[in-house]
Amino acid sequence: MLQDTQTIRYYQRLTDAFVELWNRGYRMDDMRMYLDGYLAALGQSNAIEPYLIHRLEEEASRYLYDVSNFAIIQAEPERQHGYY
Repeated sequence: MLQDTQTIRYYQRLTDAFVELWNRGYRMDDMRMYLDGYLAALGQSNAIEPYLIHRLEEEASRYLYDVSNFAIIQAEPERQHGYY
């Protein structure tokens, strides 16, 4: 579980980006490359400690590979009430 506020913000940005990428047609391989690049940039910029980057990677990977986060929800068709 993430507890550092800055790391939580990065996690929220990542998960929002995953959903946006999914909605635009990208799939797991593409999103994994996005995550790898994001984490590499965090490491190069020294934005957060390396152990926090590792925790962020674990949590973001868990989110990424949980298929329920990307399930397509279809609305039920409205039923017509009336006489035929």
